[in-house]
Amino acid sequence: MAYKYANRQEEFLAKLKGKTGKISDKTHEEHLKLYTGYVNKSNAILELIEKLGTPDPADPAVANQIYSTVRNYKVDFTFALGGVKNHELYFSSLGGDGKVSGKIAELIDRDFGSFDNYKKDLKATGIAARGWVWTGYDSQTGKLFNYIGDAQNTYPVWGVTPVLALDVYEHAYYADFFTARAGYIDEFINHIDWTAVNALLPKA
Repeated sequence: MAYKYANRQEEFLAKLKGKTGKISDKTHEEHLKLYTGYVNKSNAILELIEKLGTPDPADPAVANQIYSTVRNYKVDFTFALGGVKNHELYFSSLGGDGKVSGKIAELIDRDFGSFDNYKKDLKATGIAARGWVWTGYDSQTGKLFNYIGDAQNTYPVWGVTPVLALDVYEHAYYADFFTARAGYIDEFINHIDWTAVNALLPKA
């Protein structure tokens, strides 16, 4: 294959062990099995695309917007790869002491008015989302915003760099919090690795 996505499961397990409070190590272990599935499936779809060779756009079985090989591979690839990238951002966002500092702190104060306002908005966005929440930096406006994504590949916004991801699918918290999503989000915020978030901000 021209490119193969690496499985960072062991790296994330080592980073997070004992560092996320009530979000247990066991939950991360199980959660990372799902991430591994996304890595494997992304690579498998890429292999299928490679085996397809140069597609014939005149053949409706190969390229058709209703049902075709190219459509199936390409759509499912965005879902699988979204699962890789979303989870890598999520696990990178965790394992810190929750104390915001650096450039991200300045941007949060500027764009949300205060860190408390940011936390409230992030939490409300997490309660409203069906799958994902991202804090993103919009290169056009130069501002931060909390975005909703209901699945691995829904609602990407062009020109926005996601710098923090919050997974609100039940598998991310149910074993530790049952249906108390709000409590899980509070615990997530308490253990954000803001150094990792700062590292993802676009350079001015």
